[in-house]
Amino acid sequence: MTRVVISQPMFFPWVGMFEQLRLADVYVHYDDVQFSKGSFTNRVQIKTIQGPKWLTLPVGVHLGEAINQVRLAQVRLAHAPLARSTRQSPASANWRARHLAFLAQAFAGAPHLEEALGLVRSVYESPHDQLCELVIASMEAVLGYFELAPAVRFLRSSQMNVPGSGWARVLEIVKRTEGDVYVTGHGARNYLDHEAFERAGVRVEYMDYERRPYPQLHGAFTPHVSILDLVANVGRAGRSVIASGTKPWREFLSAS
Repeated sequence: MTRVVISQPMFFPWVGMFEQLRLADVYVHYDDVQFSKGSFTNRVQIKTIQGPKWLTLPVGVHLGEAINQVRLAQVRLAHAPLARSTRQSPASANWRARHLAFLAQAFAGAPHLEEALGLVRSVYESPHDQLCELVIASMEAVLGYFELAPAVRFLRSSQMNVPGSGWARVLEIVKRTEGDVYVTGHGARNYLDHEAFERAGVRVEYMDYERRPYPQLHGAFTPHVSILDLVANVGRAGRSVIASGTKPWREFLSAS
């Protein structure tokens, strides 16, 4: 059995995304579809004392560009070393430093604050000027930290030469990887032709998100924030939270 997950790259995404990764034998970064402002490709929510706030990668994007064509803003500063202090002079301040300062404040008092900041620094200190490269690096940094999915085969749709669009292209990608199970998040119920997948010999399974609680700062637990929150509050022991399974599509749709 080969389980395939296909998803647009996401910036330090929520725990649920890594639960999909944990289940995959093949993971395809869907990186050649049109970039959409307001997606999770370049932004994620961070829990703060004032409530959830967006952490957003600034981009310079032209109409119709694919995710793998979008460039990060201020690329001229990409090679500048980041001070470990959050104090920056106005002349040297940039969005990377501002992000680190924001996260240091949001996670202040968390037992594993420095581990979370270290993950972000490790990604930001690399010379990425393309959005896609930095976002994929953010996911890989978390996978390495939690030692998740060591045997997963990673691919990019932009390198697979698969034509088409919508669910038909998704199915063709699964077939190209010799997958027989397609694992997906809940949004796919709005466009997948489940019977077409079955006719092609591919079983569709939806994530059955447990949203396991863990100790958090700033009030009642919320699961829909960046996995950096899990790192800061629980450290490597947070791997036990990344545990959800799946439901067959008929069972999932009947319960929805």
